[in-house]
Amino acid sequence: MSTEGPTSSPTEPPPRRAKVIKTNQQQVLLYIVLTLLLSLATVWGGRALLHSSETLTFAVGAPNSEEALFATKLATVMKKNASRFRIKIVNNPDNAKALAQFDRRQADLAVLRTDAKVPLRARTLAILEHDLVLLLGPGNKKIKSLAELKKKKVAVLAENESSLAFVRGILDIPDGLDAAKVQLAPQGATLDKLFAPANGLGAVIAIVHASKAVRDKSYEQVAKRGGFTLNAIDQAKALARKFPGISEETLTAGTLSASPEIPDDDLETIGLEWLLVTQSRMSVTTAGELARTIYENKSALGLDNGFASRIEPASVEKDAFVMAHQGAADYINDDTKSFMDKYSDLMYLGAAALSVIGSIFAAIYAKITRIAPEKASELSTAILDIGERIEHAHSLDQLECLQDELEGILRGAVIGLRDGTISTDGLDTFKLGYEFVRDEIGMRRDYLKRHAGEADKTGRDAAGPSHDDSNVVVVKTAQSA
Repeated sequence: MSTEGPTSSPTEPPPRRAKVIKTNQQQVLLYIVLTLLLSLATVWGGRALLHSSETLTFAVGAPNSEEALFATKLATVMKKNASRFRIKIVNNPDNAKALAQFDRRQADLAVLRTDAKVPLRARTLAILEHDLVLLLGPGNKKIKSLAELKKKKVAVLAENESSLAFVRGILDIPDGLDAAKVQLAPQGATLDKLFAPANGLGAVIAIVHASKAVRDKSYEQVAKRGGFTLNAIDQAKALARKFPGISEETLTAGTLSASPEIPDDDLETIGLEWLLVTQSRMSVTTAGELARTIYENKSALGLDNGFASRIEPASVEKDAFVMAHQGAADYINDDTKSFMDKYSDLMYLGAAALSVIGSIFAAIYAKITRIAPEKASELSTAILDIGERIEHAHSLDQLECLQDELEGILRGAVIGLRDGTISTDGLDTFKLGYEFVRDEIGMRRDYLKRHAGEADKTGRDAAGPSHDDSNVVVVKTAQSA
């Protein structure tokens, strides 16, 4: 008996389904990889957004000026604390030019003393320093009022011309001959030299940093030689009302000298403040973070000469000479909102938006990446191919192979319909084709059996009557599925 014909194993899945399974597995793997990459990109983008650096321009005077040295310290602190802020220092010939640059909105930060012209958009972040106005008389001479100084020769012991203009302002001395009586003391001049009889000074007005005054031992040395008398400024309150930039200051006993004690009791005088200011347009969050960094690192920001060694919070009062920035005020008043407080509403809206966008993205992504289910009607081609091979099956074994192949297609279709790899589109066509080929196989099987029976009968007739059919053993070959 011939063994030619279809020999495919009935246990092997149809080639089409194997290809679909393999391709789907590849798409699932690709989907997982792309999802991980998208997640990593989202996390990285979020971190980059939160830690994106912001450069702040700090306008200062000459490189060796106190405000320039403070700006350098602040830049160093920001860098050490891994802050997202970077400080860009821009030098000018003097601090007045720096404030002019700030007023033109060409800088984010500046330092000003309250006797300077304050830019309209300036807002305070912190009080860096206090300047004290010390009214000193020669020897044991008392000065009862500032009005007495209009007829006297006065030296202003200070570091810049702005202090001279300030003193002339509080003494109400206009430009002219009288103004010549109030002059700036030579740089490096000491109280001993200034109060020498040859100079004929009626008073010395020293404008010094409070942090420097408590460290300066020269006052104690001159006082031991009876060189000067520290006088109160009784008009302190009136001057503070007349000049908004002036603050009332109290010198506690022993501030300038412990032995002899100067002053010997608390003494009223006036002073000025050095303010770190920023633009009013700066965001509340940025100003709050700056204020927090400054207040939490006060000890690292003070200069060697004492400037900014006792940083104080900005005044949050509405009548402050320079209003505090809202971000600094929130931090000072402990009204700083947490991340959730500030962004909770935005996060809810963002979550809803992301949900919609994510659904759209998932649908588009699935549409692009997934393998479309195979139509049931497309399997009819494979069934009809089996039907064409039926007439070439010349043995029951070959026919059984075709039967097994047909059943394998049916089994694969049932499984595919279950897991979605095969759609119901054209299912009626598939059923019609399956039934047609199944019936064809049955008819071919009957035909082969009938012809096999006729061949056996012809053989018995040719052998004669003595042929004993009882001794014929029919062996049926069975092929397991």
